[in-house]
Amino acid sequence: MTSVLDLAPVIPVVVLEDAADAVPLARALVAGGLPAIEVTLRTPAAPAAIRAIADEVPDAMVGAGTVISPDTVTEAVSAGARFLVSPGWTDRLLDAMKAAGVPFLPGVSTASEAVALLERGVTEMKFFPAEAAGGTAYLRSLASPLPRARFCPTGGITASTAPQYLALPNVGCVGGTWMVPGDALRAKDWARVEELAHEAAGLRRG
Repeated sequence: MTSVLDLAPVIPVVVLEDAADAVPLARALVAGGLPAIEVTLRTPAAPAAIRAIADEVPDAMVGAGTVISPDTVTEAVSAGARFLVSPGWTDRLLDAMKAAGVPFLPGVSTASEAVALLERGVTEMKFFPAEAAGGTAYLRSLASPLPRARFCPTGGITASTAPQYLALPNVGCVGGTWMVPGDALRAKDWARVEELAHEAAGLRRG
């Protein structure tokens, strides 16, 4: 099975207030070349949005973000999430994600957290909050001592800084929100979203 980190150079991180926007947004992102879509569990609309994308946009690989407890793991998978992303992890949360039967990216921001995940057999992880936690310099410093760890850095990354992350040998993809700007969502400007997704999909990996 292809890793979530290898589907596209960017995973759009989506916050939806209205589940009715989920399907046209997902179709725009997929048409732009970004099939992996992280819908964050930050709003009441999120589970319905995940379910709608899973049911109606077969070319999308919809995932759930902001997974912070075993209960949210269950909620996300029940809604149809095909991968899980957390801002951090605990033993209970990691056990629940492992038992869920879908790929997952537990969040880390330190070398010790990454080593602990490697000890548990997890090699793919989210680096969060990327910019605040040290950015490309920090990730570059982890590449040699932790060669098995691969990251999806997320948090404060923009269209202009994404290529710097993607050039790192231990980065598979980045997460970001710039291709789903709030004004485009409010205006339901799906053509603009598709155009921004197309630009993001064209970013080169290292």
